[in-house]
Amino acid sequence: MENYTPPYTISNKMLSLVSEISDKVSRLTYNGSLEARPHLRKNNKIRSIHSSLAIEANSLSLGQVKDVINNKMVLGEQKEIQEVKNAYEAYEMLSVINPFNVSDLKKLHSVMTKYLVDESGEFRKGEEGVFSGDRCIFMAPPASLVPELMEQLFSFMNEQRKEVHPLIMSAVFHYEFVFIHPFSDGNGRMARLWHTALLYNWKPVFEYIPIESQIEKFQQDYYEAIAKCHINGDSNFFIEFMLEQIDNVLDELLEQVKSVDVDYSAYTKKLVDVMKYDVAYTAKELMELLDLKSRSSFRENYLIPAIKGGFVEMTLPDKPNSRNQRYILTN
Repeated sequence: MENYTPPYTISNKMLSLVSEISDKVSRLTYNGSLEARPHLRKNNKIRSIHSSLAIEANSLSLGQVKDVINNKMVLGEQKEIQEVKNAYEAYEMLSVINPFNVSDLKKLHSVMTKYLVDESGEFRKGEEGVFSGDRCIFMAPPASLVPELMEQLFSFMNEQRKEVHPLIMSAVFHYEFVFIHPFSDGNGRMARLWHTALLYNWKPVFEYIPIESQIEKFQQDYYEAIAKCHINGDSNFFIEFMLEQIDNVLDELLEQVKSVDVDYSAYTKKLVDVMKYDVAYTAKELMELLDLKSRSSFRENYLIPAIKGGFVEMTLPDKPNSRNQRYILTN
């Protein structure tokens, strides 16, 4: 089998973004910003799972996804609930798999698609295309070529892992994987998971950086970047797109961490201290526990900072102003 190098060219923009991202990751890991905040780590992982599934049309809300992961009763389609359980199990395995091993890729696909796909953990046997309505806009390579194409892709990664920066390598893999479309189902979820797995192998903090939530925000741009690369015959545009999204989500995370430092004030501590885990409180109940009369003071000094800091969460995050809203300590 001839050596294969996916077509891409390093641009000045890529180099600049790699430098910026590396600096931000160093700032995030140097002071242990996430290690000391388990609630932020878990919440960001849940955001990743929710967003990656939402991109594939899973209709469960962020709150419902969180409830499934916390083993709470959720009313919804069984298929969608199983997708959440599978995804959470797969993301929990990041520390025990080798992202440069094709067998581990198949193993995680079998976890990601458990009870949902007949060919779980196996490369597709049939032909696959991407459709817009009734029109086929992209036809994946023939199924007979998939094993060889995947072997070539993993050989490239293993041969070049010390030469190509992980931020570039992970984006190249992501695009090539989407192009090959190796499985009958779950390709998008696996592409995003493996992107994270490669970055986790470089810097473990990426386990808690919700890249998928950034992709969901710019979902149309994500698909357009892939389509443009199909036309151009290289992954340049997609690499730049993904680097931009990682850079942006790191900015968001650094602000999130900073807000936690600022918001864990004496007020927040008082609020957290009067609450019990797994008990949902109304705003009125919390004010009574704190012996407060002013609703505006309670919201501005206690509730909003505690929510922003990730110490307290809403039971109905998608409906912040609902009369049925309750507040609970973050697990």
